[in-house]
Amino acid sequence: MLTVDYDRLDLRPGMTVLDLGCGEGRHAFEAYRRGASVVALDWGVSEVATTKQWLGAIAAAGEAGRARDGTAARYEVVRGDLLALPFFDASVDRVMASEVLEHIPDDVTAMAEIARVLKPGGRVAVTVPRYGPERICWALSDEYHANEGGHIRIYTKPVVRTRLASVGLTPGESHHAHSLHAPFWWLKCAVGVERDTALVRAYHRLLVWDLTKRPWLTRTAERVLDPLFGKSLVVYADKPAVAQPLRAAGAGAGWVAGEVTERERTAAAR
Repeated sequence: MLTVDYDRLDLRPGMTVLDLGCGEGRHAFEAYRRGASVVALDWGVSEVATTKQWLGAIAAAGEAGRARDGTAARYEVVRGDLLALPFFDASVDRVMASEVLEHIPDDVTAMAEIARVLKPGGRVAVTVPRYGPERICWALSDEYHANEGGHIRIYTKPVVRTRLASVGLTPGESHHAHSLHAPFWWLKCAVGVERDTALVRAYHRLLVWDLTKRPWLTRTAERVLDPLFGKSLVVYADKPAVAQPLRAAGAGAGWVAGEVTERERTAAAR
């Protein structure tokens, strides 16, 4: 289930893509299949292990994409903190931060880190729970959000755009996604997030069917309903194409840090 639109992100083979708060890797997998070299980062130990396992399986199955020059895409999975990313300045072409900023108290610092590691002219896709559907979930259930690691804020679109702009990024287009998932979570919140009722199970089967079969009926319904109550808000933002000096920030993630170092040497020799 993808929240980010890769066409709007302008993801192209051979690019270096950073997937922040990767979870179990859903966005990293698709980027890797499309020929991007992927760095997936999460704080959770199990999430890092799962993502690494599945990216390895994609590579072993020959399903990884290739850059336009025919070279194989690469991947790396690291455990790290979004408030102090272990990557060089201006080292990645694209960043995805999907459903993660609502968990971080200092979200502006996290956005500033995204701006720092993006190359000039690079683009980020930020996804967060949409205000209306999220407000309903909070009203129905404290259990939904008031827990360790839970959602600590509800974003409006203007707030997301303003905070991205405050760190030097230029917000662009936006859209909504996953309208079929909003009623599912309203139902879960109404009956109890941890309760497994027959109605919850039936709705979950519908979502699984939609995910695996992608039938025209549900795909059409979601396209129509997303603008009305899509559960996720997606905002794209660009880093202005003005060169900035590079500096290291902590221990680089393997080949990402190495590539930046080589570019610095090349630039200095010209």
